[in-house]
Amino acid sequence: MSETNQTLPPKTCAIERLVTVKDDIDKVLKGEKTATRRNGRYADPGEIMELEGKRFEVTRVYQQSLGELTDDHARAEGFETVEAYKSYILSMHPGMPWLPHMKVWVHEFRAV
Repeated sequence: MSETNQTLPPKTCAIERLVTVKDDIDKVLKGEKTATRRNGRYADPGEIMELEGKRFEVTRVYQQSLGELTDDHARAEGFETVEAYKSYILSMHPGMPWLPHMKVWVHEFRAV
């Protein structure tokens, strides 16, 4: 992951769209999900996301390829393994290929 002094491009979507699936929201609220990956950039570091009245600060935003994902990354997403995370993502996006070289934006956050 090349995040050192990375200049972030403009956001492609609003932070309100960062975590929208009920199961994912529940994982965030329980502290089981502390990161989410998106095709675009939805937040800036320091920005606040609100979910069901609770606030979460975005702490890091950087690009990563799908091939760089580890089980630790999957656990931050609320899954035990990369395979479990991959199955979930592919079930949410039918027909989407899982390409190891495909870059995604990682948004890490913590409760405030």
